[in-house]
Amino acid sequence: MKYVSTRGQAPALSFCDTLLAGLAVDGGLYVPSVWPRIAHGDSAAPFATRAAAILAPYIGDEIETKTLGALCTDAYASFRDPLVAPLRELGENRWLLELFHGPTLAFKDVALQLVGRLFDHVLTARGERITVVGATSGDTGSAAIDGVKSCRNVSMVILYPQGRISEVQRRQMTTVDAANVHTVAVDGTFDDCQDLVKAMFNDAKFREAHRLSAVNSINWARVLAQTVYYFTAIEQLHRVDSPPVSFSVPTGNFGNVLSGWIARRSGANIGHLIVGSNANDILTRFFETQRMTAADVVPTLSPSMDIQVSSNFERLLFEMNHRDGTVTADQIARFRTSGALAVTPAQFGEWIRPVFRGHRATDSETLEVIARIHREHGVLIDPHTAVGVAAAEACATDDEAVITLATAHPAKFADAVQQATGIRPELPAHLADLLTRPERTTQLPNDLAAVQRFVANVSATR
Repeated sequence: MKYVSTRGQAPALSFCDTLLAGLAVDGGLYVPSVWPRIAHGDSAAPFATRAAAILAPYIGDEIETKTLGALCTDAYASFRDPLVAPLRELGENRWLLELFHGPTLAFKDVALQLVGRLFDHVLTARGERITVVGATSGDTGSAAIDGVKSCRNVSMVILYPQGRISEVQRRQMTTVDAANVHTVAVDGTFDDCQDLVKAMFNDAKFREAHRLSAVNSINWARVLAQTVYYFTAIEQLHRVDSPPVSFSVPTGNFGNVLSGWIARRSGANIGHLIVGSNANDILTRFFETQRMTAADVVPTLSPSMDIQVSSNFERLLFEMNHRDGTVTADQIARFRTSGALAVTPAQFGEWIRPVFRGHRATDSETLEVIARIHREHGVLIDPHTAVGVAAAEACATDDEAVITLATAHPAKFADAVQQATGIRPELPAHLADLLTRPERTTQLPNDLAAVQRFVANVSATR
């Protein structure tokens, strides 16, 4: 299996080289040169077993089958639920897919526990070291840190927007006592943090000098690993041969819902993909107008979705452009300068309308959904999951089977949950003392030179 850049000017890479590269040298995102077909499997098989089988066609002969199976088994051994990603029924034709049973209580654990082990396996075999640089809107940072904090060949720098993530999210990053992990509070938004990361990758001299790699969903392995729970959720419902199952996905950066699209493209029995947005509704507006227009980021109760530049949309855009990297690169360049991107009616009719739906939920709607789900089902959900539930209710028909991705544990956003229900959810036992642990972080301006100096000082190549 080879991987090509969405901008068409980077060399094709193997899976392991793609894993370590993160972003392509031409600024594009890697996608497989061909889309393999993957069959649904045994619903009784352990999650790790299914993960190895689903991922294997994308990895090819780069990692031996036995080794891949062992890496998957190890990655998911620490999850608090034996199913890893269990379903919870919410009434007729409605379910939650609980993706928060990993060590940092968020869906990104499902991918990053495995990605960290893949890094360590490949780097150890090659005798190499890398510096992982990432941006987080809340959950990626803590999941990435937990996934790689024990990696012997990795130094990590995570940028996060100062004052724009929850206290639990921040402390899950800043209280980790690992010499190879560094967090940076940037005076700006998540989009600013993401732009700084991309700028460092696009500085070829700096990138090579410090062997940069990525854990954001710009890294193909991260997006790929998230496809697994789409397959296993359908298998848990025993819906592999019946009418397709739709998924409602709260998302800002388009990575999680793109994983659903990849699963669908690869053979998962998926009908619609419903995109839940908050007030930062660039994706919903695109579905309504066929035009993507960036606006100012608005702080909300669902801060992990406070994003106006949905980077992973580029991978779908590449497909919509019939894999023409030059056209895709030109569109992305115009979007970065003008803040707007449009697709043709034919593209929209072929790629978007048959698959995607979109809904924006205000903070007041989010609180109402949290309160109602608790009142009617006795279940506490976090504000991001509530956006997904609201989108499912707005966009799906009554007879359509819909699984909403429950992307974070309610205790990660306890203030919002308490505001809606009067109940303050408690952190699991392994994080019970989180709010009293000492923090360690660095504050920097939204300035590329300042961030690069910091990264250079802590780089794995020093």
